[in-house]
Amino acid sequence: MNANASHRAGERGDSLLEVMIALSLTAITALGLIAAQTWLARSERALLARERAALVADSVAEAIRRDADRAPAVSQWRARAASMLPEGEVDVLDRADGVRVAVVSWHAADGADRCAEPPVRANSACIAVAFAR
Repeated sequence: MNANASHRAGERGDSLLEVMIALSLTAITALGLIAAQTWLARSERALLARERAALVADSVAEAIRRDADRAPAVSQWRARAASMLPEGEVDVLDRADGVRVAVVSWHAADGADRCAEPPVRANSACIAVAFAR
C-alpha cells in the first residue's frame, strides 16, 4: 500500500507538469495571434492611407491638367488631404522638362518607406504622380 501511494504522488506531479506545459503553449499561441492581429491592423491602416493619398494625388493632377490656374485646386485638395490623412499635405513640383509631380505626403511613423521627393519631412510616406499638362 505504501508503494502504491508513492506511485500516485509521482502521477500527480506529472499531470501538474503537463498542465503547466499546456498552459504555456496556449499562452504562446495566444500571444502570437495577438501579434498577428496587431500587424494586420497596422498594415490595413497603412494601406488605407496609401489608397486615400493616391486618390488625392490623382485628383490634383486632373484638376491642374484641366484648369489654367492651379492655386484653387491645390488649396482645395490640401484641405481634403489634411482631413483624410494624418498630417496630410499636398505639393505640386514643376520639373525642368515640363513634367509636373503631384506629391501627397502624410505622417507614417512606423516603418514607412522614405519618400524620394525632396520637400517631404522625416517620418512621412508619400505618393507622387507625374503628369504633363
